[in-house]
Amino acid sequence: MSYEYSISKLTSPLKDLVVTSQADVGKTEADKAEVAQWIEKVAEGEVALPDLETQLIPRTYIVSNYLTAADVALYGALHPVFSQLQPAQHYSTPAVTRYFDHIQTRPSVLAAASALSPAFPSVSFDLASAPPIERKADAPKKKEKAAAVAEHVEPTAVAASKEDKSPEDKPKEKKEKKKDAAAADNGGKKKEKATAPASSKAVAEDAGEPVPSMIDMRIGHIVDVKKHPEADSLYIEQIDLGEETGPRTVVSGLVNYIPIEEMRDKYLVCICNLKPANMRGVKSFAMVLAATSKDGKDGGIELIQPPPGSKPGERVYFEGPDYENAQPLTQMNPKKKIFETIQPGFTTLDTKEAAWINPVTKSVHRIRTKDGICVAPNFVGASLS
Repeated sequence: MSYEYSISKLTSPLKDLVVTSQADVGKTEADKAEVAQWIEKVAEGEVALPDLETQLIPRTYIVSNYLTAADVALYGALHPVFSQLQPAQHYSTPAVTRYFDHIQTRPSVLAAASALSPAFPSVSFDLASAPPIERKADAPKKKEKAAAVAEHVEPTAVAASKEDKSPEDKPKEKKEKKKDAAAADNGGKKKEKATAPASSKAVAEDAGEPVPSMIDMRIGHIVDVKKHPEADSLYIEQIDLGEETGPRTVVSGLVNYIPIEEMRDKYLVCICNLKPANMRGVKSFAMVLAATSKDGKDGGIELIQPPPGSKPGERVYFEGPDYENAQPLTQMNPKKKIFETIQPGFTTLDTKEAAWINPVTKSVHRIRTKDGICVAPNFVGASLS
């Protein structure tokens, strides 16, 4: 099926939007075929939001790692839906919402939508209606901060004081609470500095332009893997990341590309500070880093491999003085599109080493641990996501 044929099946103004945007129709034959297939799906009304949500969680674009006509067609088809949803409803499909907002802000799409005004007005997203991020508030009041620190530093002591409290202790309750909070605040300051410098630095760095070191990458070890009971293309993995809380649940769309036997007991690289996302009823708390062939998904997908001897939880970072010692964010803000901005520069070199290439300076920053460089087993010039 050709691009021209698939475009002919679209109706105006959607067809006009795709044509006016002059978006890429595919850099390889495989990409061209996939772009045409997606446009035909849009024309036939065969795009279901739940399936699209699953496919978009690990992706920036729907085909390969660059904007194509398929993205413009999907955006145009989703526009009537998103423009009529209530703000709270946008976040029932967070990956599609993030994708839609990213595509509508691309310069070529903005220009095409503007030329066809008022058919595709910009859709605003109210972050106040988003589900709360699963981490501590950034800047609580002093009293709240003291209480939070006390809870973090000495949860057992706090619990014990609650259980031991008798009626005659009640008059002293306020005094003791202040005492405990102050003690925890003083005693916890050093501990906070020692155990969580990343959090304080991350808050400051979050205000700047996206940089690779904001991404929290670590070595993971798959200790269990099974197929998702509700989605044929998904694996549910339990991945040891060296955390005291135990393995994280991670959902990956790799069933059609990597046999389950090759997933078992695998050491790999995980991105650990994306916002957790529901994938067909299972919440995923990280993303595995995989390489897609330069010929597209038909050419294969493989996991990025850490150096031999790597251990769960070890830090993975980008080479270069600006990045090697920088602290990642606690969690990347979806609105700031940090990963989406950095990801197009992810690739594999002629040596098959994983790297990020700065789009402005063209400087190469290999992805590594303290023991060596992370690699793709077979692919050169692959995209990573």
